Amino acid sequence: MPPNPRKGRKWADHRRIVNGILFRAPADIPWRDLPECCGPWEAVAGRHRRWCIDGTWQRIADRLRIDAATGEELIVGIDSTTVRSHQHAAGAAKKGK
Repeated sequence: MPPNPRKGRKWADHRRIVNGILFRAPADIPWRDLPECCGPWEAVAGRHRRWCIDGTWQRIADRLRIDAATGEELIVGIDSTTVRSHQHAAGAAKKGK
């Protein structure tokens, strides 16, 4: 018996979908507020959910931790000495005070 044909539409461009997911991530805006250039918000939200469930994001993170030149796993950390902040947030005196 032949396999069942796929149902639904052909997937939208992965790059567009990933750009939509990355656009939303830092601001945590509602999916419905994504710009049209990211594609239909339903497609972006659905793909994000599917990739969270099936482990795609974890596999991407694991691959990014492997150093391409040596094949060794990288350990990356960010602390306050490497993150820039505004001078006032860092404790600098404000003018007139």
